[in-house]
Amino acid sequence: MARPRLILLVRHGESQGNKDKSVNRYIPNHKVPLTEKGHQQALDAGDVLRSYLKETDSICFYTSPYLRAKQTLDGIIDSISDMNIDYKVYEEPRMREQDFGNFQGTAEEMEQIWIERAQYGHFFYRIPHGESAADVYDRCASFNETLFRQFSKESFPTVLVLVTHGIWARVFLTKWFRWTVGHFEDLQNVPNCEWMVMEKSEDTHRYQLLTHLSTWSELEEIKRNAKLKKDTCEEFRFNTHVPVTEDEVNQVIDAEVKAKAEQIEKSVKIKQMYDKMNQDKKRHMELNRCHTDDADDDHDDDTCKNMV
Repeated sequence: MARPRLILLVRHGESQGNKDKSVNRYIPNHKVPLTEKGHQQALDAGDVLRSYLKETDSICFYTSPYLRAKQTLDGIIDSISDMNIDYKVYEEPRMREQDFGNFQGTAEEMEQIWIERAQYGHFFYRIPHGESAADVYDRCASFNETLFRQFSKESFPTVLVLVTHGIWARVFLTKWFRWTVGHFEDLQNVPNCEWMVMEKSEDTHRYQLLTHLSTWSELEEIKRNAKLKKDTCEEFRFNTHVPVTEDEVNQVIDAEVKAKAEQIEKSVKIKQMYDKMNQDKKRHMELNRCHTDDADDDHDDDTCKNMV
């Protein structure tokens, strides 16, 4: 099986929808283009890709069919065009972003959706007339099966590049590394055009994620709440002529803060249980070693006595 030595994921560059949410009210999501800054980010991402490549590499590009992803891919390829590296490009509809319905509603309508999503949970909440992250997970599972079939070909390229979206990338990694739903919901979004690097181990042929993904739980409460407020205000940038009120923003922030606090508390408890289980397992193994090592003249009986 010719698994690629690297699997690289990259979120598209800054789009008009990232800059002004109101475009989602009249431009289909799959037709939202990059901003000028987004095009430059794509070129810069190509420069970063160069640093990961070897002269002997070949690349398989898979891209979301959304315009902003394909424009990002174009910029990346332009940046490495002088390297004379063989590459193939495939468009993959299963790599599209989570479906938020067709044209998005007013700020007031979306406010209620964001509050419900915070209370219900980001992974399982299904956007009206759209998808949940759980639905995206099912798409990723199907896509992974396709990849594994492709990996069975000895001629598969040495580097796989997935040009996609923020939620899709996090769901893909959650599926690949078998992370919990709680861990997915703890992940912050990935910045535009940031690379996520998976490297294959030469010994086990398994992949290790080399990129640190920021989580909400690693932030101090004050910083976490400040970032939640910033992200929420960006979500509500639907119409620059009719700004959302402070009270409306605070309703969503309060819902998110409460949900994140409950989620982090649960994660801490799970980690404590996991650590205790490992400690008990280690203690049990040490006791077994003591019982089976009686014939050893150098055995320290006090060690075992102290463990009982």
